Amino acid sequence: MTEFLQQLINGLAFGSILALIALGYTMVYGILRFINFAHGDVFMIGAFAGYYLTPRVAAFLPAPSIWSGIVVMAGSMVICAALGILIERFAYRPLRRSSKLAVLITSIGISLFLEYGGQFVFGAAPRPFPALIPNYQIPKLGGLSVTSDQVIVLAVTLVLLAILRFIVLKTKIGMAMRALAFNPEGAALMGVNTNVIISFTFGLGSALAAAAGILFALLYPAVDPLMGIMPGLKAFCAAVLGGIGNLPGAALGGLIIGTVETFVAAYISSTYRNAIAFAVLIVILLIKPSGLLGKKDVEKV
Repeated sequence: MTEFLQQLINGLAFGSILALIALGYTMVYGILRFINFAHGDVFMIGAFAGYYLTPRVAAFLPAPSIWSGIVVMAGSMVICAALGILIERFAYRPLRRSSKLAVLITSIGISLFLEYGGQFVFGAAPRPFPALIPNYQIPKLGGLSVTSDQVIVLAVTLVLLAILRFIVLKTKIGMAMRALAFNPEGAALMGVNTNVIISFTFGLGSALAAAAGILFALLYPAVDPLMGIMPGLKAFCAAVLGGIGNLPGAALGGLIIGTVETFVAAYISSTYRNAIAFAVLIVILLIKPSGLLGKKDVEKV
């Protein structure tokens, strides 16, 4: 039982990160009906933003500390939000009336540009992520090995999910997002500025990806320009598993993928760790293509 609980904690911590990335995929799909495959690389940019911001913040705030961690995460989220808005404005907006295939190819091109541009700017070798928040073992947990970083990852994820829920359900811009996702033409006729809402959605999703990048670097303290490939693909699988376009589904899918992957690596073989997300994706597409919480679309001819 101790081993089971230990792997469950590890899986939930990793799944929380996938959930934050998956939310960006599902928000963009919910409004524009396409997959932004560059989203995983925005996650990488967020981690590198934290890498460069940490020593600069340490000049003004004691580091490692909670306050320096908050400032670095906020700074990374702002940088990636601006990056997401720029990507939408100059890459996707001109193609909004083009075919979905053209947008898909563009997103793959942006992904490759960020990956290999990152190798040119940051270098290809992995870099150790600096100590951002004090990490220590939490005692008196019945033999479980739980670190403060894992607790912080879970806590920050819950806070960000609560903030996202508030924005989407309780604010005017959230209402506009839901209207645009439900009926783009009707929302435009009712005075919703679709360009602003779409840009805000990209910025919000990219900010969550940046937060995920910082949390990932806390658990696995190394960054490199290709670090966003596998987490990005796994988060896409998580979004499909939960129901692409459904926010609670994306969060649930991330937790399930992270937990199942951790259990497979612990009890079967770590060889299959990266394959399990795609296996789950295949199974869910065969059994319930709309996802666990997604609704089946009925097309009328």
